[in-house]
Order: sequence, then C-alpha cells, then structure tokens
Amino acid sequence: MPQLAGKVALITGGNSGIGFGTAKRMVEEGAFVYITGRNQESLDRSAAELGENARAIRADVTSRAAMDDVVATIRRDHGRLDIVFANAGAAWYSTVEDLTEEEFDKGFGLDGKGTLFTVQAALPLLREGASIIVNTSITQTMGLPTFGVYAASKSALRSFVRTWMNELRDRRIRVNAISPGVIETESYAKDMGVEGAAAYVERVVEEIPVGRIGRPEDIGNAVVFLASDAAGFINGTELTVDGGQTQIYAGHN
Repeated sequence: MPQLAGKVALITGGNSGIGFGTAKRMVEEGAFVYITGRNQESLDRSAAELGENARAIRADVTSRAAMDDVVATIRRDHGRLDIVFANAGAAWYSTVEDLTEEEFDKGFGLDGKGTLFTVQAALPLLREGASIIVNTSITQTMGLPTFGVYAASKSALRSFVRTWMNELRDRRIRVNAISPGVIETESYAKDMGVEGAAAYVERVVEEIPVGRIGRPEDIGNAVVFLASDAAGFINGTELTVDGGQTQIYAGHN
C-alpha cells in the first residue's frame, strides 16, 4: 500500500527543485498534492507533469492573505489537510560588508515570514495526526562565507520547529525539519551559470564518499517518510540528507 494513500498535502515552492521532486514522490505514494509558486508558467508545466492528483496555485508565501486563499481552496476541494511541506525559499550570497537591507529583508521574509504564514494559514485545516515538515539547511551550522542571511534564516526555522512541536503536541500534529546538504537543482545554473554550476557540482562530488551529489528525489523520499504513518513516533527531529546519506538528529521522539 502506498505510504501516503488518501492524504492531502500542500507544498510551497512546489513548482521546481526540491519542492517539485517531493511533489512527484508524494503523488507516487498516493497523496493528492497542492503546489504553490510565483511563476504561473512553471506551475502549469509542473502540474501537467504531476498529473490528475495534483493542483497548482499561484501564491506568494510572504502574503498571509495569499496563503489563506490557498488553504480556502483546499478546504473547498477536500475539507482537510494532512501534510504541509513548508519548502519555499531562496538564497542570497553576500559578505557582511556587502549585505544590503533589501537582501536581509528578502531572506528573512521568504524563509521566515513565508514559513510562518504557511503554517498559520494551514493550522485550521490540519486534523489530528497531521504532519508539518519545514525545509532548513545544513548551512545553518557551518558558518559558510556569504551565506550569512540564508544560514541565519534557516536557523530561525529550526527554532520554529522546536517551539511548534511543543505548542501543537496536544493537537497531535507533528513538526519536523528536513535539512538538505548540496542538492542538484536548476537554481545552481541560474545562480552560477551552466559552466559554473557544473564545476561546483564536480568539486563537491569529489568530497562525497558515495560519489554523487544529492538529488531532489532524495529529499522527497525523506519527506515522504516524515509525513507517513511509519514516522508517527517522530516529533521535533532534524532529518539531514547530504550527499546521498541520511541521518536523523532527534530532538524529542
């Protein structure tokens, strides 16, 4: 039996990269999946590939009203929500000398406020036994140069997960974090150019024992597990996926 048979899921930023890879895996595992994003062309293309058990909704996660509208659509269609994967985010690369106010606001707005608004909007529709998974990053603890805002915003999300786990415990809603390492998505080519992205991936692969970089479906597999009944005992954990290797760092189980 599929791991997510009959479940209804919402994935923000589900039209590309990790979000889309996870949406594919959820559909394969029997869920009906709603994906959101800001690019209508990309949303349409992704929805067509996902098939009849998915629906794309254009929405900006930094707008609480927009996320309320998304959840209202899910309520009309299904009347409930079982899984939220708060995945939407983006990186800005600047040193402390060059960091601008706009970059700071965008980083914390998209990752921090966007995740908060997604969860707040979804809560009234989440029923007992539901699962919230927040996408963080291994960079939060690495101190990588130019990753200051990105890593700090992801650290804030990890803190949210610890707090929400306790706040939602009585409703039997589980809250966990997925912490990806380097995952090969189209964003690398966008940020670095095709040749730069290829060189970066090649360099990273040389340092990974298993000999390959992570892929969106690797994260999708991990998220499917956290959202499934098989993970019903897991709450407040950080599941790290890096270079084809997966580890669970437990907070409270």
